[in-house]
Amino acid sequence: MTLRDKLAAQRIYILLGALFITSLVVSNLIFQKFFYWYPFDVEIFGSKLFEISVGILPYPITFLITDLISEIYGKKRANDVVVVGIFASIFSLLIIFMADAVPATSWSYVKDDMFNTVFGNSMIAVFASMLTYLFAQFVDIQVYHFWKRLTKGKHLWIRNNFSTWFSQFVDTFTIITLLCSFGIIEWENYKGLIISGFLFKVFIAIIDTPFLYLGVYLFRKRFHLKINEELDLL
Repeated sequence: MTLRDKLAAQRIYILLGALFITSLVVSNLIFQKFFYWYPFDVEIFGSKLFEISVGILPYPITFLITDLISEIYGKKRANDVVVVGIFASIFSLLIIFMADAVPATSWSYVKDDMFNTVFGNSMIAVFASMLTYLFAQFVDIQVYHFWKRLTKGKHLWIRNNFSTWFSQFVDTFTIITLLCSFGIIEWENYKGLIISGFLFKVFIAIIDTPFLYLGVYLFRKRFHLKINEELDLL
């Protein structure tokens, strides 16, 4: 690979990492708003199907990006992005803590109680999310590369969907359990939110499969990669 190609590959890797971190941090900040996505008017354990947090909307993007990085750049580069995401979450947590601690002026449009209502629980959410996210993302990468080795780089849809489904179940079960334990969500919504959250993520994983195929195709065409060949940025 030429020096020009390596520089282009590095720039794309940085861009993917930035999208990953942005999606992760934003999902932690907006999680307290819930909405009802209503293609089906069905109730499960007292909660409507797809009555879910808006934090779920950007979160599946992180799994699509790590799958793309895993496929093109390899397991180590995917793990590196996950670790950087953890540091970004910790840093955002510190910023929120400082912003919540300083008193608002008398003329401030956003008062202390309003800020605390919106962002106060984010400290708990980020902590809970970091635990689940760290585990789920590493699970996703491990399962992805297990299927990649097993299929010898073929059948991309298998490793994309199987790794995402399994890791998203781990993520959904753990985060909802922690948020209910911290008192942010009522236990009466527990079962319904787990099922709704997981099914929604499965639905998104199926939808994003063509985008992963497109991304892998463009990478292989741009950098002249063979099936199961990965980019070396060193």
